Amino acid sequence: MIETIALTTNDGAETGARVAGKTGPALIFVHGVGSSAAIWDTQLSAFGDTNRCYAIELRGNGVPKPEPDPSLITRDGFARDVLAVADAAGIDTFTIVGCSLGGVVAFELWKSVPQRINAMVLVGTFAQYPDGQVYADGIKAAVRAAGDMDHFAQQRAAKLGLPPERLRETVEQMARKTVPSYIASTQATWTGDYRAVLPAIDVPSLVACGEHDLVAPLALSQTIANAIPDARLTVIEGAGHVSNADQPERFNALLRAFLASV
Repeated sequence: MIETIALTTNDGAETGARVAGKTGPALIFVHGVGSSAAIWDTQLSAFGDTNRCYAIELRGNGVPKPEPDPSLITRDGFARDVLAVADAAGIDTFTIVGCSLGGVVAFELWKSVPQRINAMVLVGTFAQYPDGQVYADGIKAAVRAAGDMDHFAQQRAAKLGLPPERLRETVEQMARKTVPSYIASTQATWTGDYRAVLPAIDVPSLVACGEHDLVAPLALSQTIANAIPDARLTVIEGAGHVSNADQPERFNALLRAFLASV
């Protein structure tokens, strides 16, 4: 059974989580810029019997309301969301599983509280996005041109080559956000540089990339895996950018094997 919690962070933003599981090691899942915490529901259902699972609702993603002032939607703010949920749940250490922006949040957390993280699973993400500011500016211009998030979500999702059921889910989750929040989240997502952080990551790390990921292609995952000592790199067959939703059974098997090994 998946429950929801909502809370206020120490800088005044609203955040929360979708929660499953009462016992076992803690898993914290962090979604991408176009998703909400619901993108992890298959994983919450699969791992709730053995783990305490929390899928974070990052600030400004449309859930919960109200959305914060856009100035609070930053990479540091996203890290605060994770820690607010962990602290409220009494979680001292956790494995973080981040997709796209979620991986960026994992790197941001490592900068400030590495002692809280006991393992990392980095999915379809990047330590530095090539021409990140240019890419972010292009997305922001497309949002403004679309006029509202519903139209933008339909336009962007249509370019991702998703099956019909994933297309609907993607549009619904993206369209929940406001234009100012999404623009701020876009700036935060694509413009960080964590390459200097990677060699210091000394916890077990799994780096995964969808076979058909056109947003964060394999070369970006290879950069991460090559820089983190002893990191494992794998390609998830048949998956695009959001591997956990595109190929949930393959992703869950991969995550289960990784957790068993560490």
